[in-house]
Amino acid sequence: MLRMTTKQKPVDLLTRLPTKSRGLVIGIDGGGTATRAAILDSEQRLIAQGIAGPSNPLRIGIANAASAVRDAVDQACGATGIQRDELLAAAIGLAGVRRRDIRDRMREALVDCLGIETLELVTDGDIALYGVTGGGPGLVVIAGTGSICCGMNSQRKRICAGGWGPIVGDEGGAAWISRKALQAVAKAADERGPKTSLTAAACEYFRLSSPDDLSTAIYAPSMTNDRLAGFAKLVVQTARKGDEMARDIVAEAGRELGLAAAAVIRKLRMERDGFPVACVGGMFAAGDLMLEPLRREIMRIAKKASLAQPLYPPAIAAARMAHGLLRGGLALAV
Repeated sequence: MLRMTTKQKPVDLLTRLPTKSRGLVIGIDGGGTATRAAILDSEQRLIAQGIAGPSNPLRIGIANAASAVRDAVDQACGATGIQRDELLAAAIGLAGVRRRDIRDRMREALVDCLGIETLELVTDGDIALYGVTGGGPGLVVIAGTGSICCGMNSQRKRICAGGWGPIVGDEGGAAWISRKALQAVAKAADERGPKTSLTAAACEYFRLSSPDDLSTAIYAPSMTNDRLAGFAKLVVQTARKGDEMARDIVAEAGRELGLAAAAVIRKLRMERDGFPVACVGGMFAAGDLMLEPLRREIMRIAKKASLAQPLYPPAIAAARMAHGLLRGGLALAV
């Protein structure tokens, strides 16, 4: 049976250290919903945090994404009176930067707006993976607004699966779960599918007087992917209350995430290895409704794998990677 291991707990969160601490670095975790910043000192203690809006350049554009990162950095700096020029290095992990051309343009924008010369930009999967393994072999499965699985083997070869965005992928993420649920509501309204408590949940979330108004709400010009993805929380709540359709959707999300993990394991030839697999992101609040189908898919091909808690939250993982920049390179091969 796939076991949950907890070899290490996330680092203690220390705040309000002296503002003139040396060796300050910053890490950024940016996605489709929020951007989080963490400043560490030379002893890798957390001294400040910041949060801002979404920073996926594919969703909001490069300029807006750079502004969100700057806002998170400035909030973290402002919390303890740190100036940006005191930050020696930055490692920034963002969703939407898998393509090299976008990553290069985004990095240039970040250097311009932050003024931090020692700066590296990687994907959100990279920093989440480092947060799981500390730079060793393992996998991370991310299910937030979107979804992706990234892994690295003992030869430091790195592979990702998923992360294709809301139109052609992101199976198991919040936006995907919301779309599946809304399709079930539409079928129920037409009597093409079974009745479901998701209908009442959708009317509550989108403020509808009737499910017949659903199209007007979800196709409104003001409807965003983030707003749509937010409905997934109610889908999970409905599943926990026993609604069969909602439970099926959440279970299917887990299977899809497990298939992504299995694809990464096969490509990295890790079927016979023992390694940690961590699940990161808001959708894993569904618990075993999602985790059990995911476990089963992994166990089909990698019986020595074990589910593990991350060593560090993504923003802190990014900051620890920034320390690697000061030592001459990232702590994670990308």
